[in-house]
Amino acid sequence: MTKDKLRDAALAYHSQGRPGKIEVVPTKPYSSQRDLSLAYSPGVAEPCLAIKEDSGKAYDYTLKGNLVAVISNGTAVLGLGDIGPVASKPVMEGKGLLFKIFAGIDIFDIEIDEKDPDRFIEVVKAIAPTFGGINLEDIKAPECFEIEERLKEELEIPIMHDDQHGTAIISACGLLNALELNGKKIEDIRIVVNGAGAAANSCTKLYIALGAKPENIVMLDSKGVINTRRSDLNDRKKPFATSRPINTLEEAMKGADMFLGLSVGNVLTPEMLLTMNSDPIVFALANPDPEIAYETAMATRDDLIFATGRSDYPNQINNVLGFPYIFRGALDVQATCINEEMKIATVYALAELTKKAVPDVVNAAYSLEKLRFGRDYIIPKPLDPRLLTSVAPAVAKAAMKSGVARKPIQDWEEYDHKLRDLMGLDNKLIRRLYEMARQNPKRVVFSETNHLNMLKAAETAQAEGICNPILLGNEEKIAKVARENQISLEGMEIVNLRHDREEERRIRYAKILTEKRKRQGMTLDEAAEKMFERNYFGMMMVETGDADAMITGVFSKYTDATTIAKEVIGIRDGIDHIGAMHILNTKTGILFLADTLFNRHPDTDALVDIARLANFTVKFFNHEPVMAMISYSNFGADSVGSPASVHNAVKRLHEMCPDITVDGEMQVNYALNKELRDKKYPFTRLRGKEVNTLIFPNLSSANSAYKILKEKGLCESLGPIQMGLNKPIHILDVDTSVRDIVNMVAVAVIDAIVEENIQVKKLTRVL
Repeated sequence: MTKDKLRDAALAYHSQGRPGKIEVVPTKPYSSQRDLSLAYSPGVAEPCLAIKEDSGKAYDYTLKGNLVAVISNGTAVLGLGDIGPVASKPVMEGKGLLFKIFAGIDIFDIEIDEKDPDRFIEVVKAIAPTFGGINLEDIKAPECFEIEERLKEELEIPIMHDDQHGTAIISACGLLNALELNGKKIEDIRIVVNGAGAAANSCTKLYIALGAKPENIVMLDSKGVINTRRSDLNDRKKPFATSRPINTLEEAMKGADMFLGLSVGNVLTPEMLLTMNSDPIVFALANPDPEIAYETAMATRDDLIFATGRSDYPNQINNVLGFPYIFRGALDVQATCINEEMKIATVYALAELTKKAVPDVVNAAYSLEKLRFGRDYIIPKPLDPRLLTSVAPAVAKAAMKSGVARKPIQDWEEYDHKLRDLMGLDNKLIRRLYEMARQNPKRVVFSETNHLNMLKAAETAQAEGICNPILLGNEEKIAKVARENQISLEGMEIVNLRHDREEERRIRYAKILTEKRKRQGMTLDEAAEKMFERNYFGMMMVETGDADAMITGVFSKYTDATTIAKEVIGIRDGIDHIGAMHILNTKTGILFLADTLFNRHPDTDALVDIARLANFTVKFFNHEPVMAMISYSNFGADSVGSPASVHNAVKRLHEMCPDITVDGEMQVNYALNKELRDKKYPFTRLRGKEVNTLIFPNLSSANSAYKILKEKGLCESLGPIQMGLNKPIHILDVDTSVRDIVNMVAVAVIDAIVEENIQVKKLTRVL
């Protein structure tokens, strides 16, 4: 994307619809006069009086316990410097967005027009009663040190300046894991810190708290080594002054075990790198250009463990691994501060998470290489869904153990459930899919480019970096539609399957299809004629490896596309039916619905296949499937029609697939209301479990269910996700929106990545 296009896209993103990135949403009923009388006058007086008697009741009756202030004066914004408080607001809103999507924390962003530390502190103290915690952001050094320290002393809520401590915590996790791999001890290593700002200061202090010896640390600022012979050191730098007779980075690097760069790009040379001890650790965190380029460093030494602040290299030091979950744990125990014990607990929680088996959904995000603890994986990935349930409890426990928790957690299993519920409050799933697809974009065929939405989706998907579009159709017509709608076709492949130049490919495809379908009566002439149809041609591109995935269905009937897919691609071994799933992102969690597209009146055999496919698909999306087979009757109450088919399907699943968590038939309210279900039907295999997957008895009920929820704005929807075909062919609903098509492109790319990995494994076994 060009700089101008990026600028236009960014400005449009922030301005379209409601300006900005966050909003306030009511959490209580407000439709009746009674509701309003409770929300405001006269009912609101009761919680006011209760809080007057006991200020701690504010956590019970208001948003305070889940509300963080993101506060800045705009003096050190990203790479933009001192741009002022108003100009910093988009960044603060963005930080608030991250709090919400990663940890379910509400925020108000507050930009203060004040550079004087004393007056800034007074303003923050004056508004502090509103909040359960304060995140200081983008405040320049050295003022940021005094501001944070005094606010922590004078207020009794969690306060953290993330620019300091976020980098310290995440890099400390990487350091501990790197040392474990190298067989070294933190108290023995020699550390060079290039940079003396807020992050460098905090990193060094945290390393010392973890066991590093101050005499083994050398810090440098823009003037060189901070040593005891210098007379220009302020109080923040003096504690890190070394007595060693060295002045330059080149001298400091000799015999060092670790280099931490928080400075500027390209200051560390290969020659300096070669003077480090064996198995060196280099964290080059300058952005966008590290202190030494990744490629240069890895070419210089093969015993190196390397980390940067960039997402396109292994071991990214990313603050988003820390602050949402730290505040989550602190808020949940009503901590009076964020202390060193809580930060260290975060370090160890992240370090331990790195060593655990990585879910398939995370492996897929990084080209399906099996991520394992090692030199290229010393820090968890930002897309790891386990971060919330790993870090927040560790922080909460540290707060309790250190005596700063005002509301200790009693039931940790219940707390774990609460955290897992938070994961369903936003579109994390869709966001992760995009990130996965960007790691390994695939060639995706867009079969119906005469449909404007499909063409717009191709442009958006390419701009998102999730695929390389292949457009089927007449290039002149496609160009005309693109020109009229200001759609860029740059970099896209256009295939006119009716062109003479495609004759060789049409004949090749026809021969392959004839061979596949000869026992079903297909002749070469028939197959050759079918190659003039987009769905046949496009699916043959995927079948032969000329493309990796295909999107179709927004114009043609899904029944026609399904028939072609079964002929060309075929159904996976072990099943006789295909299915489709919609994923609904609701305020109470994620629901998986099947079959929402293909099987109009499934019999018992079809329902069994749909349930087996759903079980596999839900697991891929990193959820443990708990499935209810839906009907209008409960557990045999009606013994004819669709209830009988569902009843028999459940019986067969219990016999042939005892490991699948499934039961029914049951009405939807019993499926979704655990207490109601367990009380009336205590024998169910779902006892005590929250159902996340609904298998419907027919297409009408499944399709209607997700469309009602979607059209009423009660959920975000992703689908239909094809289940059961041999290769990634995804058939959409007619008139699917551009955004929904792009979402399905991301799914198709992940599907293709999985398929590629399966084929590589098969080939490896053969070889």
